[in-house]
Amino acid sequence: MTVLHPGSHRAAGLADDEALLRALVDVEVAWARVLGSTISVSVPSLDPVDVEAAGNPVPALVKALRAQVSVPVHTGLTSQDVLDTALMLLSRDVVRRVSADLDRVATRLAALAEEHRSSLMAGRTLTQFAVPITFGLKAARWLVGVLDALSALSALSFPVQCGGAAGTLSRATAVVDPLAGAASFASFLGLSWPGLPWHTQRTPVTRLGDALVEVCDALGVIAGDVLTLGRPEIGELSEGAVAGRGGSSTMPQKRNPVLSVLVNSAALQAPQLGAQLHLCASRARDERPDGAWHAEWPALRGLLELTAVAAAQGAELVEGLEVHAGVMERRAVEAAGELLAERDGSAGAASGSGAAGGGAEVTSTPSATSETPEAACTGERAALTSYLGATDAFIDAALHRNRSRLAPLRGEREAPTPMIPRGSDKNGR
Repeated sequence: MTVLHPGSHRAAGLADDEALLRALVDVEVAWARVLGSTISVSVPSLDPVDVEAAGNPVPALVKALRAQVSVPVHTGLTSQDVLDTALMLLSRDVVRRVSADLDRVATRLAALAEEHRSSLMAGRTLTQFAVPITFGLKAARWLVGVLDALSALSALSFPVQCGGAAGTLSRATAVVDPLAGAASFASFLGLSWPGLPWHTQRTPVTRLGDALVEVCDALGVIAGDVLTLGRPEIGELSEGAVAGRGGSSTMPQKRNPVLSVLVNSAALQAPQLGAQLHLCASRARDERPDGAWHAEWPALRGLLELTAVAAAQGAELVEGLEVHAGVMERRAVEAAGELLAERDGSAGAASGSGAAGGGAEVTSTPSATSETPEAACTGERAALTSYLGATDAFIDAALHRNRSRLAPLRGEREAPTPMIPRGSDKNGR
């Protein structure tokens, strides 16, 4: 656990030093198989002084492994081959974990989109009331962002690094067929062989970083909306209550939206880590980089752990999310004059003279003053519902995309979404 990274225990064993050392050993064991030997070794402890002396952990690891066995170890590889490949192993495992958590997020968001497809709420743009929407549409938009992130993760490849001292495999050629050996190396580890080394072409790392940032982006949008709509003066959403969570060291009444805060924090940190990977990629000079490779390690590991934690927290957030549909509808009805100003072409609203502070001034129904409050409220609700445009169609599109993603996993053929005739929608227009 890292005390300044709340939730880091959720990523324990995924990309920490212990996991990295295990992966480094797995890489050396796999290469020994390529060289014709099956070895069984324990994961050694490395002296930090030795690691510093070499500039990376691989030489100290190789020395420790050679002390355990009498057959060739590491012959034909270089330190970057071993460390890059180990990081790909860790990355693959993190992406699997993140994808599983995003699947949980998508499943819950799809359910919310369907459940609340008709739950009226105020749409907001630039912080102000805009037009009516439904919470189902908001959940569907969240869902699409998560599905985009899942697509980015599924498109990733995790290649072995296998080039030797300067990307020629010259030393390996003396002991094994280099191309066949590289392909076998990848197969033994469950990774891919890209056809040539990528010591200074860091696309596998930058694409991985971009996909992880996209995950944090999608989760950050959800967290940001929950933080805004969960403010006590709005009260349209709230995190699920968990005993012992969200308390304050001094204010006993507090129930802070901790998961949303932490996911939002991850979304604010991730882009800079992704940018660091691109910066390092652009400085990968000669046949092996002189510091750019080294600067990549903490950014990549930080991004892996940050995203793994955020995805787990995001899944828990949406699965426990409390939707206060009655509050949403009441606010929308109270603000009907502003929310329907676009439809009515209200010059006052267009010039910014609409009711302030939640739209207490209702103007959408001309006869409202002669109606009972209950009848006026029913009229406002009907007017808002009639101005939802293609909301249902958009929700259906998001849900169809989610079902299409799941259908191959179930061996199903997904029926196409019925086309809605132009000029009409499920709201009757």
